[in-house]
Amino acid sequence: MFLFSVGATAQTTVSGVVSDANGPIPGANVTVKGTKNSVATGFDGNYSIANVPSNGVLVFSFLGLKDKEIPVAGKNKINAVLEENQNNLQEVVVIGYGTQRKEAVTGSVSSIKGDVIREVPAANVTQALQGRLAGVQMNQTSSKPGAEMQIRIRGTRSLTADNNPLVVLDGVPFAGSIGDISPDNIKSIDILKDASATAIYGSRGANGVILISTNKGLKGQRAKFSYNTYSGLKTIFAKFPMMNGPEFVALRKAATLPGTTTPLYTNGVDEADNINTDWQDLMYGAGLVTNHDVGVSGGTENGNYNFGTSYYKEEAVVPGQDYSRITLRAAVDQAIGQYFKVGFTTNNNYSISNGANLSLYNTLSTTSIANPYNADGSLKRTVKMPIDENWVYTRDVIENLGDKWIDQTKAYSSYNTLYAEVKIPGVEGLKYHLDLGGNFRTTNGGQYTGEGVFNINPTTVSTASVTNTLNTNWTIQNLLTYDRTFGKHQVNAVAMYSAEQTTYNKSQISARDIPSDAFQFYNLGRAAGEISVNPDNQDYQQSGLVSYMARAMYSYDNRYMLTATVRSDASSRLAKGHQWHTYPAVSAGWNVKNEAFMQNVNWLEQLKLRVGYGETSNQAVAPYSTLGSLASRPYNFGETNATGYYVSTLPNPDLGWEYSTTMNYGVDFGFFKNRLTGTFEYYVTDTKDILLSVGLPPTAGVGSYTANIGQTQNKGYEFTLNGAIFDNPNGWSWDVGVNFYSNKNKLVALSSGQTRDENNWWFVGHPIDVIFDYEKVGLWQQGDANLTKYEPGGNVGMIKVKYTGDFNADGSPTRQIGPADRQIIDVNPDFLGGFNSRVAYKNLDLSVVGAFQSGGVLISTLYSSTGYLNMLSGRRGNVDVDYWTPENTDAKYPRPGGISSNDNPKYGSTLGYFDASYVKIRTITLGYNITEKFIKDLGVDRFRLYCTVQNPFVISSPYHRETGMDPETNSYGNENAAVTDFYKRRLLTLGTNTPSTRTFLLGLNLTF
Repeated sequence: MFLFSVGATAQTTVSGVVSDANGPIPGANVTVKGTKNSVATGFDGNYSIANVPSNGVLVFSFLGLKDKEIPVAGKNKINAVLEENQNNLQEVVVIGYGTQRKEAVTGSVSSIKGDVIREVPAANVTQALQGRLAGVQMNQTSSKPGAEMQIRIRGTRSLTADNNPLVVLDGVPFAGSIGDISPDNIKSIDILKDASATAIYGSRGANGVILISTNKGLKGQRAKFSYNTYSGLKTIFAKFPMMNGPEFVALRKAATLPGTTTPLYTNGVDEADNINTDWQDLMYGAGLVTNHDVGVSGGTENGNYNFGTSYYKEEAVVPGQDYSRITLRAAVDQAIGQYFKVGFTTNNNYSISNGANLSLYNTLSTTSIANPYNADGSLKRTVKMPIDENWVYTRDVIENLGDKWIDQTKAYSSYNTLYAEVKIPGVEGLKYHLDLGGNFRTTNGGQYTGEGVFNINPTTVSTASVTNTLNTNWTIQNLLTYDRTFGKHQVNAVAMYSAEQTTYNKSQISARDIPSDAFQFYNLGRAAGEISVNPDNQDYQQSGLVSYMARAMYSYDNRYMLTATVRSDASSRLAKGHQWHTYPAVSAGWNVKNEAFMQNVNWLEQLKLRVGYGETSNQAVAPYSTLGSLASRPYNFGETNATGYYVSTLPNPDLGWEYSTTMNYGVDFGFFKNRLTGTFEYYVTDTKDILLSVGLPPTAGVGSYTANIGQTQNKGYEFTLNGAIFDNPNGWSWDVGVNFYSNKNKLVALSSGQTRDENNWWFVGHPIDVIFDYEKVGLWQQGDANLTKYEPGGNVGMIKVKYTGDFNADGSPTRQIGPADRQIIDVNPDFLGGFNSRVAYKNLDLSVVGAFQSGGVLISTLYSSTGYLNMLSGRRGNVDVDYWTPENTDAKYPRPGGISSNDNPKYGSTLGYFDASYVKIRTITLGYNITEKFIKDLGVDRFRLYCTVQNPFVISSPYHRETGMDPETNSYGNENAAVTDFYKRRLLTLGTNTPSTRTFLLGLNLTF
């Protein structure tokens, strides 16, 4: 008995509270090390565990936090505070219809947390994502307030079908615009990039999938209130670089016909050489930005909730142009008994956009020597130049228009999901989940321009229009999931059936000669002039999709992973007999570091190899494309007016799916206890049976039909590296990250064996996005004997373009330069990416986010002949350029007044092509967390103040170096230029849109 008592250990009961930086943790595990004796904490973080050896060790753990071991040492009261787990192997990522530990993911998935997204305060989450994720390209299509960016995940695949990714909000495909989702409510974003990951979403995932998870309350969490706000000022990043008065006077004198000294244009009625008007100064002002978000979240022992509202408003530096949005959101989850769980989420927003139709072309095209003021100091209504007359645009004039002008779009959106989930009794790990989604978005847009407004004729009649749209969508998803662990074997299987239907309706009516400015666009029936309903501006579409899916994920001993998916979709948009398509996907992973032979490699924490193959489809053509279409045309039948109908687009009963296959290879690695982590991926995507409108010859009597024709290929690489340089030595920490990626696409085949489609700028063997134009190689100089042979009638100092013809024996060209010399110019960058750095000392932190691009072509219509602002003739306001003169022969731009084409220098379009490379800082944020005792005594969990500068400066850019401007695009190819039919819409340009801005913000994050 004596020997037995010596060897025995006393048993005791230990209790306490498990918490993290935010408070008590419900559901944390408390385990006696080396045993199966464990308990979970309650809703208030409390635990009590019996039969604990007095010399034992308790292990405290919770998903996403570091495990903590505490020796019992005879104590019966032990509290534990868990820290954030920096080991990203334990991170959980959303993979579609479920979650998975990052360590077990076999497809290509990029993830970013909501707190990181909010480091770039923005109205739209796309603006915050730019440069943050490898393979995800965000391009600016508009610089107006509230504008969204164009999103391309691993390049462009389709020629005319949709290339936008699918957005999934809280597990349900999102029927609205990504701009309808407030960044304040985002918990995380996971982006599925390769087909082995996106195939689970079928045809809707052909262009990648953006999975957005919103904030939810935690079970057992006390009610927490949060208030996040920022406000600030927007200023001009850089003016458009127009000539000032003296510079323009010099240009007008230099702009003479060759061989003469007489200027092409002399001063107009309102011009004088001693005037120097900065029209941009008269137009711009400071814009205000403000954001307020209030939320409450919490939970009970069996449920959780999250409610919130936010308000955002952004004013442009251009008068009358702004965007505002009010958002209401709610999410509730509730367990009912042991087996049932129900919940719902709702996201609602109301937005107003004003002044979207304002352009700066009139402001920039007015000469700087035009005087806007009358003798009494009042503003003139118009100014007259040599042969042009422009309405006087200034901030005061526009702000004083009152009821004479309005351009407004109001939108209301409501996205709602109701779900129910039941665990199947008697079968551990098996559950059924049902999602019901009901969504709608309606817009009401109106425009009114009063008599003579924006027009040189003061009696031009008023015009007004109203445009209404309604988009409704319903979705039903049925999921059966089985998730079990058997020793070293982990199995997860999902079966899904879903159906959805989308209906879209648009109507528009316009009128002339509104009897009173007070009517604006609110009662067009009172118009004294023509009231028209253009059939081309009315639309109705309804389409549906039915899908089946099955996926199985298997992992053995956390070393070998395999995922297999099969999905079938049926689309109402395609022809009978071609509506169904089934496609597979498979991916595998090998955690090399978990092998026994790698256990002694202490410097290596993670090494995983991945490979995946998958197929996805695209049905993104307009509904009814298989049916063809009719168009109407009025005609006279004797003395009677009648309307006739004719076939404008042929039907195609064989129209089927456009589909892509992808091979993806990836390596994930982590060194030095994951202080340095990264990912490298390489992929090849082939897209076949491309959906394309095929033009027909005039003899067919029909313009076109839609068919499955053509093939493209995308291939590229992605590299991401994150490092913790310091990890809290003496209060210091420093984290850095960088990503860069490259995508190369090419057109592999066109219809009927064609190799060139010059009308659409598509060429087999070249990228989808190209310019088809002449290539400038310099300027013609005095004494070049071949000038008249290449350019009969040309002049010294004119643009010299590349010649592609043959040569005579004496070296002279066999022909003059012509359309055959146009080049195929690739506009795509060689590579691009982003970088970020965060340095903190105790409660003070400084973070920087940047983006970069190498190579490619930036199309600036400001300098191109399509913009009519670089005419070099002295007719209108001109961009400030270094032009050729007999004394300045090394200039980049041609001789003023030389040979012209359509009022521009011949080959003037070539002047708008610039190296698109840049390195720029997107945001700099300095923050301080106030943690003094009096703050805690007030019950405040978080009190953070910060200041942010958005778009502060450009580090390097050829375009910025020459112009001082932001080198990012701001328009589609057919926008914000004088000539809108030269560049294809798919090509992004830098035009006369709202100027780029620099924003200064002060913000507060408060939680209590």
